[in-house]
Amino acid sequence: MTINEIQDEVIEEFQDFDDWMDKYQLLIDLGNEQEPLDDKYKTDDNLIDGCQSRVWLQADMRDGLLHLQAESDALIVKGIIALLIRVLNDHTPQEILDADLYFIERIGLKDHLSPTRSNGLLAMVRKIRMYALALSQQG
Repeated sequence: MTINEIQDEVIEEFQDFDDWMDKYQLLIDLGNEQEPLDDKYKTDDNLIDGCQSRVWLQADMRDGLLHLQAESDALIVKGIIALLIRVLNDHTPQEILDADLYFIERIGLKDHLSPTRSNGLLAMVRKIRMYALALSQQG
């Protein structure tokens, strides 16, 4: 699936809920479904600056695709990073760099996060793109 097809799927899932408490619950569920990050990746290098919560992000190249893993100590933030991984995981660095992440606005996430969580979301996107750029230049 393309990044846009995955984003459209996410938008559709969130449209099933009118109430933001239900959407938050969906985010928490997504975070809880995520595989825990191996402790060896919970390093200062993988910690995302700009997040109020602790969020670790590990990125590796596998067969020309960027493979992402992450974990957070906060439930909603864990769900947010799980969503970003779902949309961007296992795509080429160039696809990730070129992606317009419109799902963030369309599901209303941007409007329903506190300013510190919004900053954290931007920091997560920046870190993923930074990994994509760095790993694309290794090849």
